[in-house]
Amino acid sequence: MQKILAGIMGSALLGALTLTGCGGDNKPDPKPTPPPPPPAETGPSQVALWLTTSSQSTLFQKSALVLNFKETTGAGPIISVDTTTTYQSIDGFGYTLTGGSAMLINQLPASNRTALLKELFATDGNNIGTSYLRISIGASDLSDRVFTYDDVPAGQTDPTLEKFSLEPEKKDLLPVLKEILAIYPDLKILGSPWTAPPWMKDNGSYKGGSLKPEYYSVYANYFVKYLQAMQAEGIRLDAITIQNEPLHDGNNPSMYMSATQQGTFIKNNLGPALKAAGLTTKIILYDHNTDRIDYPLAILNDPEARQYVDGSAFHLYAGTIEALSTVHNAFPDKHVYFTEQWVGGPGNFAADFSWHVGTLIIGATRNWSRNVLEWNLASDQNYGPRTDGGCTTCLGALTINGTTVTRNPAYYTIAHASKFARPGSVRIDTNVPNGLSNVAFKNPSGQKVLIVQNSTSSSQSFNIAYRGKMVSTTLPGGAVGTYVW
Repeated sequence: MQKILAGIMGSALLGALTLTGCGGDNKPDPKPTPPPPPPAETGPSQVALWLTTSSQSTLFQKSALVLNFKETTGAGPIISVDTTTTYQSIDGFGYTLTGGSAMLINQLPASNRTALLKELFATDGNNIGTSYLRISIGASDLSDRVFTYDDVPAGQTDPTLEKFSLEPEKKDLLPVLKEILAIYPDLKILGSPWTAPPWMKDNGSYKGGSLKPEYYSVYANYFVKYLQAMQAEGIRLDAITIQNEPLHDGNNPSMYMSATQQGTFIKNNLGPALKAAGLTTKIILYDHNTDRIDYPLAILNDPEARQYVDGSAFHLYAGTIEALSTVHNAFPDKHVYFTEQWVGGPGNFAADFSWHVGTLIIGATRNWSRNVLEWNLASDQNYGPRTDGGCTTCLGALTINGTTVTRNPAYYTIAHASKFARPGSVRIDTNVPNGLSNVAFKNPSGQKVLIVQNSTSSSQSFNIAYRGKMVSTTLPGGAVGTYVW
């Protein structure tokens, strides 16, 4: 990490003006002496600043600047932080721990793996405090192969789920999750299936097709057995979605599920099955793009289904982030979540970091999301592992090449929120001056957390107002700062 250089750079160059008089000497006017810059404050700082610049000269580094609240106002606009106006609670910030991510992490030497997981999930020092993970129920397209937990030979079925087993996860995913939970036991985990077992589907394939109605109750029991098996391994899931991207059946694996099918499955099968089993795992709808909010709204409009539903989950490969507020406003007692967005490799740090912070960390939470999850935690230098037909250019938050770990835009995007806006934090009110998009939280310890993005190309000075006092600060063009006090 490089040290943050603070201060005012550059001074005006004044041209010498030559005066010519009759018989006089040609002498330049004396150059005026510029006023000295104000001395840097010393001593304790009331406000901690963690900074990332678009040039990557500073990457999630704690500033040495002393920032204190005063009665006076510095130059520039004011961001007012108001803890008396509150919005949603926060469940956490994190990534999808794909099967491929777990494989890459698990292949690291033990000391490297332990150090990396501590960096990701601990909160002390420079560790970033990831607090929420999404995992796939069975394979995702960023697993090294396709599988479910009840695969049988073609032409056979297993309606009693006698062959159900977590065996495919015992090599990589389960050991990595257990090591993470030893570091951060309160981790929230969301499970999402990419497909039901092919023998339950109308096309008999991992890719595409739909769940046969005669297997709805069997598939509900599949979820129950999964949650119980994970609990037996010491891993409790906070929530499940019913189907990753249910309107996209071209991925491998994948499964098409209409809103009508999902609503019927929840109210007649999955909801009652979880309740009968005494499972309190939340059911979250949809898990797809914000251009089709009619999908979750149709299910939420059905009171029989709605009683089992905690909320709706969204991606943003189509649509706008403001659609989350539309869903929230229609059903304020149901939560909204942001569960996936990729960075396309090889990526452009400045553009990717700016978009993901502005649209997701700030945009999704300002539109009521209780979490923000990036896709995905780790990939190798070739964007793998992946299934045949899986995503070929998904850039992980980490690139793991042998024992070399490179931190990419999604790592820093999440870090600016996860370390400070801990689970149980509440979003609080702020105004948004031009070019200074922001969001603020009050965390369970009482700290205030303000994430500010300078979305212009020029350095901006501004003030943070809190309880009648101001702290003056400056962010370089394109930079993101998290202010904590």
